Amino acid sequence: MSTDGDALDGQGGEPQPAIIEVRGLVKRHGAVSVLRGLDLSVRRGEVATIIGPSGSGKSTFLRCLNGLERFQGGSVAVDGLKVEADDPPAVRTRTIRQVCRRAGMVFQSFNLFPHRTVLENVIEAPVGVLGLPRERAVERARRLLDRVGMADRLDAYPRELSGGQQQRVAIARALAMEPPVMLFDEPTSALDPRMTGEVLSVMADLAGDGLTMVIVTHAMHFARKVSNTIHVFGDGRVVESGPPDRIFDEPGHEATRSLLAEVLAA
Repeated sequence: MSTDGDALDGQGGEPQPAIIEVRGLVKRHGAVSVLRGLDLSVRRGEVATIIGPSGSGKSTFLRCLNGLERFQGGSVAVDGLKVEADDPPAVRTRTIRQVCRRAGMVFQSFNLFPHRTVLENVIEAPVGVLGLPRERAVERARRLLDRVGMADRLDAYPRELSGGQQQRVAIARALAMEPPVMLFDEPTSALDPRMTGEVLSVMADLAGDGLTMVIVTHAMHFARKVSNTIHVFGDGRVVESGPPDRIFDEPGHEATRSLLAEVLAA
C-alpha cells in the first residue's frame, strides 16, 4: 500500500483530485464546541485514517460527512456534492439524501436488522432505495458476502453470528450501495482480538483495491499499514497530517507524541 501521502492514479502517477473537501467545519452541542473550524481533504482512492484521543471530534466528523450530524459552520463536499452550514433546510435535506448514497458508513455497532437474514440485510437498501431488481441485488450481495468471507451464512440471522461476522455483514451491506467513499467509525471497538483481526483483514483487502476510505480507529499498527495519510485530531481540530511513517516515527506536534506514547504503550 502506498504511504506517500497522495493517492495516485494507475496511469501517470499523478495525484488524484479530492473526493472529500471539508472547510471551516464547526460543530457545537449546545455551548460545547466539538469541531472548531476543521479543514481536511481526501483524494480519490486514498485511505485516510483519523486518530486522536477520546473527545477530539473524530466520530462527530464522520457523522457530519454523511449527514447524520448537522453542523453550524463551514462546508462539506463529497464526490461533488456540497453541503454548507447556511443552506436552506430544503436544499440541505435534498443534498444530504444524495450524499448518503455516496458515503457508505460502518459503525461501531453493527445495526443489522435482527429479523432479517444476512442476505436480506444486504439487499434491503439496493432494492428499497436504489430500486435495483431483486435478482441483481441478490447477485451483488452474494458476491460481496463471498468477498468478506460470509458466503456460507446467507440464511443466518444476526443473533446466530459472532460480532466479527456481524461487522463483516455490515461492511458488505454498505458496499452493496456501491458508494465511492466508505467511512468506518471504530469498526472493531466492540470486538475481541480474533474478531478484530477478521474485520481488519477485510478492510485491508478493500484498501488494496483502491477504494476511498476514511477510517477512525485506535488500531495503530493497522493504520500504519493501510493508510496513505494519517490525520491527528486534537481539541476539535486537525493538529497534524502526513504519511504514516512520518506521523509515527517523527511526529511534529506534542499532541501526537502524547497520543502515540499512550496508545502504543497500552
